[in-house]
Amino acid sequence: MRRALKQFAGLRQPAAADPEVLRELRVLRSRVPHLTGALAVGTGGVLLAEDAPGTQAVALAALTAAALADALRLADTADRGHFRELLVRGEKGYVGAYAAGPAVLAVLAEPRANVGRIHLEARRTGARIARLAAGADERPEGD
Repeated sequence: MRRALKQFAGLRQPAAADPEVLRELRVLRSRVPHLTGALAVGTGGVLLAEDAPGTQAVALAALTAAALADALRLADTADRGHFRELLVRGEKGYVGAYAAGPAVLAVLAEPRANVGRIHLEARRTGARIARLAAGADERPEGD
């Protein structure tokens, strides 16, 4: 994961997905009914890992980073503290972005998804991804 986190600083090509992060995304999708996709995105817009069949994951990662920048400015201007999450509701479902340490967890859901359940599980998954990223910084460079 350390390698992937370093790559997102300037690149927009997907890095090799960290198996632990990918596992977290798959567990999240299995726990939330009507969740159709999950991505871990570096704050620079690089796709770190994805479990989102049928989506344009790289493009979605870049747009997530752009939305994050706006959400950060909005929270700061409104004096609401650090970014935690962003949820967009469209007529065909939801797109959410959740803080995950040096990354962002993006989720896609159908319109009939339980928003409370999405929030609960995505917050937990974001925290686990943040811990994985923190642990990656403690491992030797060769990992």
